[in-house]
Amino acid sequence: MSVVSQVILKADDALRYPSSGELKNIQSFLETGEQRIRIVTTLAEGEKKIVEAASKELWRLHPDYIAPGGNAYGQKQRAQCLRDYGWYLRLVTYGVLAGDKDPIEKIGLIGVRDMYNSLGVPVAGMADSISALKAAALNLLNDEDAAAAAPYFDYIIQDLS
Repeated sequence: MSVVSQVILKADDALRYPSSGELKNIQSFLETGEQRIRIVTTLAEGEKKIVEAASKELWRLHPDYIAPGGNAYGQKQRAQCLRDYGWYLRLVTYGVLAGDKDPIEKIGLIGVRDMYNSLGVPVAGMADSISALKAAALNLLNDEDAAAAAPYFDYIIQDLS
């Protein structure tokens, strides 16, 4: 949920107008809008490059995943991993746009650990894959944008760790 939505709901629940502090939070949120859009645009346009670099790093860290019997052995399994990378990158962009980690939690993390465990996917490997995705994505951003985007990746990594 965006800062604007949070302020409105909180004020409405208390049957009051937003406070000056809440309005300053909205103003700050709006002032970072251009940066958030720039980050999301860069990540979306660089998805293929990011996913490719992240997967190469994960296979380097865990060659057993793509070896016979590994979770990503075979074209179908590897394609599913790459699909998940794109999905997680998209989740990060939702968080960046909202300026909040709530969309990441609500859309993508509830039940994800249980799902991976039930599928026999090593959850620690998923955390490693998001770390590789983070490194590849932040590589495309300037330092200021990378610092703004990093916490959204870290939130997912923490949940999977």
